[in-house]
Amino acid sequence: MDNPLKKIFSSISTIRSGSDDSAVGIDIGSSAIKIVEIKKKGGKAILETYGAIALGPYAQLDVGHVTNLSVDKIVEALKEVLKQSGVTLPEAAFSIPVQSSLIFTLELPAQIKENSIAEIISTEARKYIPVPIAEVSLDYFILPQKESSHEEMDGTPDDSGIPQKPTDKTNILVIATQNDTVYRYRSIVSGCRLSASFFEIEIFSSIRANFEHELSPVLLMDFGASKTKLSIVEFGTVRGYHTIDRGGADMTDSISKSLSIPFAEAEKMKKEFGLFGNPAEKSLADIIKIHIDYIFSETNNVLLGYEKKYSRTINKVIFTGGGSLLNGLLEVATNNFRAEIEIGHPFSKVSAPAFLEKILETMGPEFAVALGLALRKLQ
Repeated sequence: MDNPLKKIFSSISTIRSGSDDSAVGIDIGSSAIKIVEIKKKGGKAILETYGAIALGPYAQLDVGHVTNLSVDKIVEALKEVLKQSGVTLPEAAFSIPVQSSLIFTLELPAQIKENSIAEIISTEARKYIPVPIAEVSLDYFILPQKESSHEEMDGTPDDSGIPQKPTDKTNILVIATQNDTVYRYRSIVSGCRLSASFFEIEIFSSIRANFEHELSPVLLMDFGASKTKLSIVEFGTVRGYHTIDRGGADMTDSISKSLSIPFAEAEKMKKEFGLFGNPAEKSLADIIKIHIDYIFSETNNVLLGYEKKYSRTINKVIFTGGGSLLNGLLEVATNNFRAEIEIGHPFSKVSAPAFLEKILETMGPEFAVALGLALRKLQ
């Protein structure tokens, strides 16, 4: 848990900014907690410190294992990473795991009055939510409409060749979050004697950290320990969302079982060699590739479904999350997708000493959510 960045900034200056000019983002994942602290100075966001701690050991498991810890254990781990990273601010922004939420789009008449949207959404959402509406908290965003061209206003033909009038609809992105999850996170915040600036679904934090000014549809692939999360983003807004129940921990588990080695050794081997393979164990790459092929196959199905529904092609894919750092993943992805592939570099949005650039570029995808939270707080 040694953090050279904190020491560097401590030696530069012992003066800390006021809380209004500083922000902390905390991402509590299934296998690790990540923290980022930034501050605003001269109109720029400056990196103060960062930290991460594996949660496996708190469940008597190896590093890299997916966990389901109690609130008390999460509090214990969070206190430790706050201490080790030197974060002292009493307030932080927290991410909510997307699996605790339901994200969907509603289509409403364009002429609907904005002050009546909330009531309509509460009624319509019942059709999508498999639990009583009282058990969730609802939030929504009105999605921006793509400007219609002159040709579209005149009526462009659809696949059947029949001219179509532009749809007179308002699309609403709805997020339903389980109240139990919010209560659990409030308990964690209270246990650490912190206050929460806000809670945000993790994919929105990740989008903020990874995107610049892309206007065309882009796929954000977040490779986590337990899941791979797909967000189709257009005009900075989520247009589609899908979860694949497979992640980095599944790959490590398969390596461990196939090669009859401990999980910790399998995790180390996966990180060191990845899809490039281990000369001493030629089957390693094949074991990993089975999972990658499944993830990419599911992803292609999602892309095809989106392109068919909206007649919009996705020409760019951004990788984020710790699993995106897997050796050889970029090369395999290039052969799988008909799109530009890019690994996210969230730390490019903040200023830091130049000699740390390579370290931060390598670690960036893992800290995207935590950084995205802190960036929103500064805004």
